[in-house]
Amino acid sequence: MKSARSFSSLNLSTDQQWKYLTEHDPKFEGQRKLKIEGKELVSVPLRVFGLEGLQVLEMSPERESCLRYRMELIPREISHLRSLTLLYMDSNNLKEIPAEIGTLSNLERLTLSNNRLTSLPPEIGGLEKLHSLHLANNNFTELPAQVCQLRHLTFLDVSDNQISTLPPSIQHLQKLETLLMLFNSLEQLPGNVCLLRNLRTLWLGYNHLRALPENFGALVNLDWGNNYCSCNFEGNPLVRPPQEVCGGGPGVIREYFASPYRALGE
Repeated sequence: MKSARSFSSLNLSTDQQWKYLTEHDPKFEGQRKLKIEGKELVSVPLRVFGLEGLQVLEMSPERESCLRYRMELIPREISHLRSLTLLYMDSNNLKEIPAEIGTLSNLERLTLSNNRLTSLPPEIGGLEKLHSLHLANNNFTELPAQVCQLRHLTFLDVSDNQISTLPPSIQHLQKLETLLMLFNSLEQLPGNVCLLRNLRTLWLGYNHLRALPENFGALVNLDWGNNYCSCNFEGNPLVRPPQEVCGGGPGVIREYFASPYRALGE
């Protein structure tokens, strides 16, 4: 394992315009971190993957350089970084993720938003410690089934894709507390989502939903009477129940579906 000193001595300045930080970043409480950025960043120097003790690797550009950030591939040598707990790869030009990502058994947080992904490798389902996965603003048309194997997930963001369906296996994400699905193409929310009893935040705005599952009221932790942003339906053509009922919270929705007269008012 590399020492903290070897992190400080890593010289990347000859490659491009690099920045690097080590464990001195207070945000990560002494974890060994490397941040790489550059306006013309296309690939990562392979010697980065010799830092076997690296715990946090950040390869997401600063906002002002996004338009020129063109990394398309994560090198397979990523598998050498077995100590990684946090991997940030937002706002690149990634079209695929290598199977070797599945070897990062200590990974807890993976951010891949703002790329060009349409699928994930099956191996990603083996990341048993992963609890936070960010996939917003990619090109997914369905939620990858392997995501539903990540049974320790507490946070999942797949907003701003073209997802039209959710697999029945989503019910396996029993620890999920936050599910963000704004700006997709959902026409139906499967009842299996309502088995995720730990959900505290569910954002469904700007889809094509006309109805909610009849068991939606079982999501009792979505109490937007106390937390108005815990659930979001805005931008959906909901009629069952109508928007004014949805605004009342899960208890009111549960009463709506329990009423024998509900069909008469629709």
